[in-house]
Amino acid sequence: MKVLIAEDDPVSRRILEATLLKWGYNVWVAIDGTQAWDILQGENAPTLAILDIMMPGLDGLEVCRRVRELPTPTPPYIIMLTAMATKDEVVNGIQAGANDYLSKPFHRDELKARVAVGAQMLELQKNLAERVKELEVALSQVKQLQGMLPICSYCKKIRNDQNYWQRVEGYISDHTDVEFSHGICPDCHCRVMDELAERRKEKAQEILVTA
Repeated sequence: MKVLIAEDDPVSRRILEATLLKWGYNVWVAIDGTQAWDILQGENAPTLAILDIMMPGLDGLEVCRRVRELPTPTPPYIIMLTAMATKDEVVNGIQAGANDYLSKPFHRDELKARVAVGAQMLELQKNLAERVKELEVALSQVKQLQGMLPICSYCKKIRNDQNYWQRVEGYISDHTDVEFSHGICPDCHCRVMDELAERRKEKAQEILVTA
C-alpha cells in the first residue's frame, strides 16, 4: 500500500520513512504541504497520508481540506501529525476531513496500529465501491430480457413466468421499458388486402346465387 509522509522536520521524516519501509509499505515523501498537495491530486496517488499540521506553504489542515474536495470515489485515509494534540487541534483536524491523528514524538506501536486501521478502512472502502459498481450493473440489466423464452410456433404467444400465454408485445412491455405503436408491414398489408378482396368476391357470388 502507498503511504505519503508530509513532514518538514527532516529527523521526524526520516524516522517515519524508515519505520514504514520496514513494515513493507510503499512510502512517498513530501517536505512541505505544497508538495504533498501536488502528490495527492495526481494519478495513482497514495491511498493513505500522514500529514504534519504545521508545515511551510500549505499546512496539513489546508491540504486535508483540498483533498476532501477532490471528486474521487475512494478518498485517501488521512492521519494528522501534531506536536500538540490539544482538543482544539484534534477538532480542527476532524473538521478539515482527517480520519485520525498521531502525536509527536510518536510511539512505534501506536503508529503501526493507526496505519493498520487506515489500511483496513481503505480495504472496506474499496470493497464497498466495487459492490456499488456491481449493483449499478445489475440494476442496468433488470430491464433486459435474458435466457430462453417459450414461444408458440403458430400464434407466437410467449409463456410468461406464471405459466400463462400472452402476446409478444405484452410480455416485452412487462419486462422492459419498451412501448409499442401498432402498424402494418408491407407484406401483411398485401396479404390482408388480398384476403379482403377474396371475401368481397365470395360475398358477391353469394348474393348472385341467392338473387
